[in-house]
Amino acid sequence: MNFAIGVFDLFAYTIPGALYVAFFGYLGTKLHILTAASIGGVPTVVLVVVIVVLSFLLGYLAYPLGEALERIVPRRRSRNAAEEFVRRMPAAKDRPFLKENTHLLLCALQLHDKEVAVDVTRLRASGLMVRNCAPPLLFGAIAAIVQIFAGKHPWIAAGLAVLLLFASLTLVSQGRKLGLWAGMKTLELCFWLPEIDEKLAPDTTADRGQ
Repeated sequence: MNFAIGVFDLFAYTIPGALYVAFFGYLGTKLHILTAASIGGVPTVVLVVVIVVLSFLLGYLAYPLGEALERIVPRRRSRNAAEEFVRRMPAAKDRPFLKENTHLLLCALQLHDKEVAVDVTRLRASGLMVRNCAPPLLFGAIAAIVQIFAGKHPWIAAGLAVLLLFASLTLVSQGRKLGLWAGMKTLELCFWLPEIDEKLAPDTTADRGQ
């Protein structure tokens, strides 16, 4: 049996899920649920497979948390990929493909040339990975705040809380930026895609026939 994880799955689900695994592992050790003796008895190969599978599942199940956090964190400014693209490329202002959803345009790119579309997919996956890593870091900040009052090193816990909170908010912002870059890259590639405007333009022939 072959077990493979694609680039998108690795970035969008597995890597953020690994942070959730680390967070729950930390809680398990603090609550004395996980011990070195219990983990040491598990074969290394089995342990690695379990961690990878758990990371993927937790990353997939916690995906909505990343979406929710992105909606909650305020935006410094609203940026639209199509508007940014037109500002840089005024000649494309009236092109029909600019009115379409970038996910639909990505499908067109994949049908035309999969290798070209890989760059867009990689940017989208990186943006989702960065955004989805924000919630477990936020949970880590909350755990550090608890350690300020319950732990033996309150100043270290306070420093970690500030650092993790700042990192979480920064990841949300950087995830938005990568998403914008993915949208921009999609439009830039579609600008050179043959016949895309003809396929997306409204069918005026039927209207004239009526």
